[in-house]
Amino acid sequence: MDDSTADVLRALAGPLRVLVAVADHEHVTRAAAELGLGQPTTSRALARVQEAVGVPLVVAEGRGVRLTRAGRQLAAAARRALAELDEGVRRVREEDAPGTGRVALGFLHTLGPAAVPALVRAFRTAHPGARFSLVQGAAGALLDALTAGELDLVLTSPLPGRAGLRAHALVEQPLVLALPPGHRLARSPAVALRDAGGEPFVLFEPGYGLRETAEAMFAEAGIAPAVAFEGEDAGTVRGLVAAGLGVAVLPPAPGGADAAGVVERPLSGPTRSRTLGLVHRDAPLPRVAAAFRDLVLASPDLLAR
Repeated sequence: MDDSTADVLRALAGPLRVLVAVADHEHVTRAAAELGLGQPTTSRALARVQEAVGVPLVVAEGRGVRLTRAGRQLAAAARRALAELDEGVRRVREEDAPGTGRVALGFLHTLGPAAVPALVRAFRTAHPGARFSLVQGAAGALLDALTAGELDLVLTSPLPGRAGLRAHALVEQPLVLALPPGHRLARSPAVALRDAGGEPFVLFEPGYGLRETAEAMFAEAGIAPAVAFEGEDAGTVRGLVAAGLGVAVLPPAPGGADAAGVVERPLSGPTRSRTLGLVHRDAPLPRVAAAFRDLVLASPDLLAR
C-alpha cells in the first residue's frame, strides 16, 4: 500500500486499523510504531473501538495485550473491510488519473461522425490508457444527465444558461439548407430562410439542440413552416430530405453533400451558424475529465470537423 492510500485509509478507518495492528502484534507499542502513531493515540483509538462495540476486545497479558475471542472476530472482519476499502480507494484513484481514468462524455449526434473521434484520438495520443464512456443524445437529455452527475462533460449547442453549469463557447459552425436534388432553390448560391418558408421541413425532435436553433431562426425570419417529419439524428433527417420529403437546416454533411445524396446551400440572413461548446458542472472535475476539457478548449478546430 502506498503512503497516500494509507493516509486515506487512516482518515476513513483509523480505529479499525489500530485494532488490526494490535491483533497482528499483540503489543500496543509495536502496533503504534507500524501505524506511525504515538502510543497514547493508539491506546485511545483501541479504547474507542471497544467502547463503540460494547464488548471487551483486549486483555492485558504481561508486557503486551491479547485479543479476546470477540476481539479476534472483529479484527478478522476489520481486516476484510479494510482490504475492500483499500481496493475501493485504488479503483477510484485509477478512475480519476489521466493515464488510466474514464471520461463520461455526452455529445450531439451531429458531432459523432468526425469531431468526437478526432478529439478522443488526440487525447489518447497523450494518454493511451484513458477510457471513455460515450453517450449521444438530445441536448436537453444530455444536460439533465450532466446535472445529475452521470456525465462529466457535454459537447452541445446551443449553450445552456442553467444554474450550476459552466459553458465554454468554442466554435461557430455554419448551417446550411439541405435540399433534395433538383429542388427549385438548389440553383441559388445562398438561400434566405424566408424563401423556403412554404416548404415542408424535416426537423429534429423537440429537445434536440438543432430543433431549438432552427425554431429560433424561423422566428427571426418571420416564418412558421410546416413540419413534415421529425427525426433523432442527422443521417435520418438527410435521408428524408434526399427522398424529396422536405428540406432541413443542418450543419454541412461529413464527407460532402454529394455523399449524403442532398444539395446543400449556404444560408443568408442574420443567423447562419450555431455555437458549439463544452459544458460541465460548476464544480471540481475528475483529473482525467479536467485534462480532456483542457484539450478540447485548446483544440476548437477539432470540434469544427
